[in-house]
Amino acid sequence: MITDSVISYLSRKLQTTEQNIRREYIQIIFLSHFYQNPESEKIYFKGGTALRIIYKSPRFSEDLDFNSTEVTINKIEDIVIQTVREIEREGILIDIKESKKTSGGYLAIINFSLHGEKIDIKLEISQRKEKNIGEIITVINDYIPPFTMLAITRDLLVAGKINALLDRQKARDFFDLYYILRANFLPVREKNVLKKALVLLEKSNVQFAKELKIFLPKSHWGIIKDFKKSLMQEIKRVI
Repeated sequence: MITDSVISYLSRKLQTTEQNIRREYIQIIFLSHFYQNPESEKIYFKGGTALRIIYKSPRFSEDLDFNSTEVTINKIEDIVIQTVREIEREGILIDIKESKKTSGGYLAIINFSLHGEKIDIKLEISQRKEKNIGEIITVINDYIPPFTMLAITRDLLVAGKINALLDRQKARDFFDLYYILRANFLPVREKNVLKKALVLLEKSNVQFAKELKIFLPKSHWGIIKDFKKSLMQEIKRVI
């Protein structure tokens, strides 16, 4: 289990809060154990946390999101419970606050207690009919030795992030688009949605600096001082 001194060190190194470090450590530990279970071979990691852990986005993220194919809800719940049991062996106290079937798949809210600090992580697994939607990824990180897991392809990840932005227009969705554009991850076929994103951005009253500051390293605070303008320029550059 990670020590308080390592948490403090990584907080300074990554220019972020110790809470972000604790949460990301838990996410990494969960993913590592989750994908050691052979039953997880048809469950694919996705979302903003995947954008950070796999593709090195600077934005720390809160939830764990997945797509699954041909995996029943009962089996998913079993995998989650087995994963939790393995993590508890490392001395981390865990309480599954919620675990249920949803209209689109499975939802769990899990509380982790690390050195007396409590961290809630929401886990959502959406059931999908598509097959061959993922790939094996090696995760290199600051917390534990490298490990492999399954994730949806980068193009599908980007498409999902764009759909999330068009649907809910949260600060994190706009920042993820900014990172996707800067990293040149946007497939050509997705460029037609940028005009829609630009219209939504122009109408947005989101307080970007306030909402993003806690999840970005200090080295990126300058970007979000006038983030709306920065993202507009980036979208227009690509259009």
